[in-house]
Amino acid sequence: MRELLVPNQRLNNIFEIDADYLKSIGIKGIVTDMDNTLVPWSDRTVYPKLAEWFVNLKNKGFKLYIVSNNSCDRGAMLAQELDIPAIWYAVKPRRKAFRKAISDMQLLPEEVAVVGDQILTDVLGGNRLGLHTILVTPISEKEFFWTKLTRQLERIVVGKQNSE
Repeated sequence: MRELLVPNQRLNNIFEIDADYLKSIGIKGIVTDMDNTLVPWSDRTVYPKLAEWFVNLKNKGFKLYIVSNNSCDRGAMLAQELDIPAIWYAVKPRRKAFRKAISDMQLLPEEVAVVGDQILTDVLGGNRLGLHTILVTPISEKEFFWTKLTRQLERIVVGKQNSE
């Protein structure tokens, strides 16, 4: 079970993702979380750097998808502006939304990376399907109250992993 909570990569933010490295290991698609991964929890602004990041990935041939536990009301405009398909109310770490994104991209699980800021949703959900998992540092400290609780649990789990 413990290995399901360990990401393949840990980065400070999405902009540190090396697209050429991902291509070299066979990754063709990227599923990304939204809140505190792409944008702060309280902000849905598509800043130029974020838009450029997505354009660059598209130009390199990556298929892209947003999978979020948040509501369509909070994220639909962002996904539309980025021209990226999205799944809302994903109930991560359940596998259903990840499977749908993989299927829609017409890829195999081993060809997909998942990027997110939470171990218990993004990393666990991706690892359960054999995806390449990338954990990024949350953009903002402002979060949904439930996320704050799960982060406390994550700290305990990560602390135990580091001490063993």
